[in-house]
This record gives sequence, structure tokens and C-alpha cells, in this order.
Amino acid sequence: MIKLMLVEDEETIRTGIRTVITRLADGFEIVKEASNGKEALRYLQSDMPDAIITDIRMREMDGLALIDKVRELYASMPLVIISGYDDFEYARRALRQGVADYLLKPVDRGAMLKALERIRELVGRERGPLPQPGREEEPSVQPGEGRRIIHKLCEHIARNPDGDLRLQTLADYAHLSPVYLSKLFKQETGENLSDYIASARIERAKYLLANTDLKIYDVARLSGYQSPKHFMLVFRKAVGVPPGAYREENGR
Repeated sequence: MIKLMLVEDEETIRTGIRTVITRLADGFEIVKEASNGKEALRYLQSDMPDAIITDIRMREMDGLALIDKVRELYASMPLVIISGYDDFEYARRALRQGVADYLLKPVDRGAMLKALERIRELVGRERGPLPQPGREEEPSVQPGEGRRIIHKLCEHIARNPDGDLRLQTLADYAHLSPVYLSKLFKQETGENLSDYIASARIERAKYLLANTDLKIYDVARLSGYQSPKHFMLVFRKAVGVPPGAYREENGR
């Protein structure tokens, strides 16, 4: 069974897609429905569907921001985007991020089934021995061992904020499954792993801005952001001022 998460803020569209999948698509199960990206991301901290179908224009966190976050957690997870006719430029940005398919509203039943077959193909290619949510056996971690594992992981993140910090990569580093690592991290720190990584990257950026003369795009790259524009948006939201203003106030 291929497990899907459906992210769409329009209930009528969500209902229509659910009906097509449950009635016409064999081997698929919708394990989570979310009305925006933030809700979807909260689910992804502890559970891992096989694929995601998401609108790209939503309130709270939109589909593009969600895709960025998903790619940090699960680099190869199949994604299908839903968009209106007037959002093509917006959708094209999502297509550059390696989505599996692109559906126009109103969603055509045939196009939906074709997109699901594409998901089936990609999941079949990737699945192999990968653990499935709810089916994996959680490892037995001795008292105190979990804290040691998470402490080591935090040190690794602090040393490598510009490195590959996707959930699967960190799980391999810790020799745990992605889902179990997320749960263990939350249990030991009280914080979501993705939030901790974001904070570590912002701290690296603040240090570089205050202590070096590096260009903003170099600060972004060394802090784990490939897009300077995205970095500036994230930095301003986290710190309250743009990177340049932070440097002026805190530079040496």
C-alpha cells in the first residue's frame, strides 16, 4: 500500500481528490489530509508518507515553502503539485525542484490517475528495504544512550550547518530510522529536529555576518542555504532584521 499525504486548503477539491483515490486507485491510501503547509510539516516530523500531493497556493505555509522543507527531510520523496491556470510561473518554480507531476485545477480524473501511476513508479523504484511508517520496529535504546546519540547529533549539526542535514542522512549517521530519530530527538530535546537545524543555520549566519566580510550569498551558502533570496527571507523572519542590517548593528 502506498501512503499519501494530501495538502489542499479548499475542502471541495480535497474531497474530490480523496474520492478519486479511494474509489478508482488501487494500492493507495491517504494517511493524512492537511489544509496548509504548516499542518503538513508537523505531521512530517514524526510520520513519513510515501508521497505528497499538495496545492502550491495556500494560507499559512504555501506549497513552495512546504516543498523546500520536504526536500530537506526526504530528498527523493515523490511530490505532485496542484495549481490554477494563472499560477503557471509559480508552478514552474516548483517543477524545478523535481516534482513528479503537475495538475491543473479543476483536477481532471484521468490526469489524477496518471499522476498516481507516476508516484507508483517512483515509490517502487525507491522503496526497496526502506522502513514504512507504523511498520518499522523501533530499536531498543538503553537509558542514557538516547541522550548520547542526540548530543552527538547536535554536535554534528553545529559543525556542519552547510552540510547534508536531510532527515534520511542524519538517520543514517545515527544508525536509526528517520521516524524513530525524529521521535527520539523530540523526546530528548523538546524540539523538532527541523527547527533545531534551522536555528543552527541562523546562528552560523549571525556569526559570519558579525565576524567576517563575506558577501551575503557566501554567508547564505556557508549556512546551508543554496538560495540567497530564500536565506534573506528566513533570516529576517528569524532575527527580525535583514542580514545587512544585522551586520551593521553587530559587525566588528
